[in-house]
Amino acid sequence: MTTRSSPPVPEMRGAYHHGNLREALIQAAVELIERDGLDKLSVREAAKRAGVSPGAPFRHFATKTALLTAVAEQATQRLRAHVEQAVAAVADAPALVRFGAIGHAYIEWARTNPTHFRVISERALIDYDSSPSLRSDNETIRTRMRELFDEAFATGGNAGGADAAHAQIAARALVYGLARMAVDGHFPEWSLSRQSTAKTMAGTLDFFMSLLAGAAQANETTAPPAKKKAGLRTPAKR
Repeated sequence: MTTRSSPPVPEMRGAYHHGNLREALIQAAVELIERDGLDKLSVREAAKRAGVSPGAPFRHFATKTALLTAVAEQATQRLRAHVEQAVAAVADAPALVRFGAIGHAYIEWARTNPTHFRVISERALIDYDSSPSLRSDNETIRTRMRELFDEAFATGGNAGGADAAHAQIAARALVYGLARMAVDGHFPEWSLSRQSTAKTMAGTLDFFMSLLAGAAQANETTAPPAKKKAGLRTPAKR
């Protein structure tokens, strides 16, 4: 039996235009990662794919780490925009529904942008600490999560303190884990019968959010009157 291999990704012809070398190299890096994986990426190969000389990229990216950091910056900017759009779409909903919208936006973005997700997941391969863009975009998302969680639980009832922190970490871990399972190809084994990966991921997150909603409602009944929040509803199923 003859084994058929996947056809190689074609070279980027005409991708580079004067003044846009940085973007062309980022695009080339993403396509090379999709074809060969993270480990085999090099600045030299990105230059070749972009159609420029081997020395041309080094004005922008002196190392592979610098190039991957730029890919991560692009990815995180797009993720932040996607999250903000999702939260804005449910701006009038209760806080916990808006909190859940962040999670749904994250797993949807990761599932449809697996290469970018892989890059931002590999902190050891990027210079996260030296990138103001990466730190700012990530902190914006984390801050919004904390604000919505605190609003939903009114900070200070049964979910205050360590319990609140653990719940937020659990939410983050679940969302990240679902995204990683999807990107690494685990869902063919785990998806529910006759359900797509996207539907299984969304349903799992909704299940977790329903548990959080129950905890928030219990917190509301025991919190002092001044800290009670009216109108909290369980997130709608997707």
